Amino acid sequence: YREVKTGLGLDHYEGRTWQGWHHHVTLVSAAHIFLTLQRLDPKTHAPE
Repeated sequence: YREVKTGLGLDHYEGRTWQGWHHHVTLVSAAHIFLTLQRLDPKTHAPE
């Protein structure tokens, strides 16, 4: 949760609409899935 909140900006949303919040959370979730899959892939090299 901490990585998603601070690293990916889950807590940065300041809008007022349900649609805006849903869009923001969807994009943050997609970014988190991408990063998790990158970490788990043995062929991916760590950045230097």
